[in-house]
Formats: sequence, structure tokens, C-alpha cells
Amino acid sequence: MILNFFDQFSIPTMMGVPLIILALFFPPIIWFTTNRLIKNRYSTLQTTMTMYTTKQMMMPISTSGHKWASTFMTLMLMLMLFNTLGLLPYTFTPTTQLSMNMALAIPTWLMTVLIGLRNKPTASLGHLLPEGTPTPLIPMLIIIETASLLIRPIALGVRLTANLTAGHLLIQLTSTAVLALMSTMPFTASMTFILLTLLTGLEMAVALIQAYVFVLLLTLYLQENI
Repeated sequence: MILNFFDQFSIPTMMGVPLIILALFFPPIIWFTTNRLIKNRYSTLQTTMTMYTTKQMMMPISTSGHKWASTFMTLMLMLMLFNTLGLLPYTFTPTTQLSMNMALAIPTWLMTVLIGLRNKPTASLGHLLPEGTPTPLIPMLIIIETASLLIRPIALGVRLTANLTAGHLLIQLTSTAVLALMSTMPFTASMTFILLTLLTGLEMAVALIQAYVFVLLLTLYLQENI
């Protein structure tokens, strides 16, 4: 029974075809079947939200780093799509896998470090040793700052994985309780179903917020190196 709770993190298939592939085709179908040249309320709202989010995301970065806005916005939209896919029936959330999140976190974090080493190597290496440090503490602080720098991509990947995994497990446990109580305790099952609905809305918010936090932290890392 305990192992069944983790079956949701395996890719469901139908006739040997992973259903996640069919789910990934859904957004492009909507995009290409909609006339993007004709403005409507949906497209206007989408454009406004995209511009507002980009403005808020790039606000901490100086002007020289604004050229990365399209890259970070694309990454955030991709994470939002992946995070919310798992809320659909018979689909799979790719970002619940630590391997995928680390594959996104390590190259993007390394990009910010290499930019700093190329543009201002002295200042980038100077972050490893705070100004005014006593001489006996210099080796220890260099080791601590180096470890904190190397742990950044791990924190990015683990944060995203842990939040999404915990939310999906909680929804799975609550839905299992609803099915178990439906025949014996209908009123309790109804209250639990209301809780399940609220948890689903919360998980949707968490999926969007975690994508934004992932990219926002990358922008802060980039600001330190430009």
C-alpha cells in the first residue's frame, strides 16, 4: 500500500506510448490553432502578465543583464508547464525527478559563474573572502564561501523537487482517504473532498510560485556576476 503512493511518480503509458508525450503536445495545439494576430481578452491578459512578470523578475538586475530576460522567461514558462502537468489525470510531473531538476539547475548556475569569471574575475573571486576578514580566519572563510557557492545548484534542484513531491503525496493521501470513507462515512468524505479541492488549488499555486522562485534566484546569482 505504501509503495502505491509513489506510483504517481512513474510515467503512465497507454499501448506502450508515454502519456506525458501527448500532454506536451496539448499547449502547442492550442497555440497554433489560435489566431495570434487577433487580439482578445485572453491574449491581452497573457501579454500583460508576461510583461509584468518579466519586469518584476529583472528588476534586481542592472541594465547589462536585461539581455537575459528572454532566456529566463522561457525557462520559467517551461517550468510552469512541467510543474502543472502533474495535476492533469494520467500524466506525469517531470520536475518531481531530482535528476531533471539538477540538469536544469547546474548549467544555469554555472552560466552565471562563468559570466562573472569572464566579465570581472577579481570581483567574482573576491566574493569568496569578505573584506576585513582577520588573517587567521581567511582559510576557513574561503572554504565556507566556496561550499556555499557550490551548494547553490543543489539547493535549486532539491527545493523544486521537495515542494512538488510533498504536494503530490499530500493530494494522493487525501484522495485515498476520500475513496476509503465514501461508503462508510459520507459526511466525512465530503469534508475531505472539500479539503482535497483546496489542496489542489494550493498545489497549482505552489507549482507556479516554485517556477518563479527558481528563476528569481538565478537572476540574483546573475546580478552578483555582472
